Amino acid sequence: MGTMFIFSQLIMIKIDALRKPVPIEKGLFEVNVEILVHIAYKTNESVFPVTVYGDFLPRHIFYRLHAVCAYLRCIFVALCVLFMWPSFDVILADQVSVVIPLLKLKRSTKVVFYCHFPDLLLAQHTTLLRRIYRKPIDIIEELTTGMADMILVNSRFTASTFAKTFKHLHARGIRPAVLHPAVNVNQFDKPRSFKLNFLSINRFERKKSIELAVSAFAMLRTLDGNVDRGGFDKRLRENVEYLDELKSLAERNGVAGQVNFVTSCSTAERNSLLSECLCVLYTPTDEHFGIVPLEAMAAHKPVIACNSGGPVETIKNGETGFLCDPSPKDFALAMAKFIQDPEMAKRMGEQARQHVNESFSTMTFGQRLNQFLLDVARTKRD
Repeated sequence: MGTMFIFSQLIMIKIDALRKPVPIEKGLFEVNVEILVHIAYKTNESVFPVTVYGDFLPRHIFYRLHAVCAYLRCIFVALCVLFMWPSFDVILADQVSVVIPLLKLKRSTKVVFYCHFPDLLLAQHTTLLRRIYRKPIDIIEELTTGMADMILVNSRFTASTFAKTFKHLHARGIRPAVLHPAVNVNQFDKPRSFKLNFLSINRFERKKSIELAVSAFAMLRTLDGNVDRGGFDKRLRENVEYLDELKSLAERNGVAGQVNFVTSCSTAERNSLLSECLCVLYTPTDEHFGIVPLEAMAAHKPVIACNSGGPVETIKNGETGFLCDPSPKDFALAMAKFIQDPEMAKRMGEQARQHVNESFSTMTFGQRLNQFLLDVARTKRD
């Protein structure tokens, strides 16, 4: 009986494979594995046994050197896997590729790497010191990523970016496969209504372009609607500064009384907001994937999003929402359609739920991931 091991900066999963199908999580999916999860952070929500490795290692040093600390934490976990666990058929590494050469030291082990987005594009290279700091990290990222036996990405947009960023890997013929993330649609089965509210769920970061939603809503200020926002961490300076900027923008546009900034909310509160809104506004451009549109559609709500990045792959324009140019006017015109015809929002919401259930449910994700892992496990090492 072989085993598989899924490794992550946050999550590791040991899988006893090739058994008869068993339920992984009630209400989710069935695949031919049994899973034991070891999560490298403390959680009260896991339905699996939890083991912590390397929790004593810092995530940063005086709010700096985040990448180095992430590398050290993951290397420590990889060493624990090497010396404390038996051999595995497959190891799934997530986000941090530096562990791949270590994990491949295990005899006959295949490594699958899930790339959410090239880290070197997410890091700042604005100063000479930062560029010097990032240079070896960026080189290591591409070098170690190419050592994986299989590479998965979260969207076709990320696959395209991967090819443009890691040119040496692309020249070697390395092509990542796409495995879209998923949502548990069952969590959005509560009773729903369609109030004249527009909901936007984002972190308070400038790259999320939240001002687009505020400016678009300002064009509808004569109507009795509201915009809600969320995703705030007062420890992050950008969150605090950007929230102040958005409040000032709402004041200047005369909609401060109609725009509610929800700086922090629980999953239950978020789901409640989703159940009551007319539609969801998703404002980031060139988003790597974007889980919010899936959550919205799973909650029977249409989505208005920018016509770029991941949403192009998840939203059916004119059927489950609208894909727009990133301008207040285009967003406002789409919002007006739902105001003028609330029944259209309901119809699109039903289509959206069906679309997510068929293409982005945890069952679909589990089946595809399971097949990827079994395929790579069955191939012989060159």
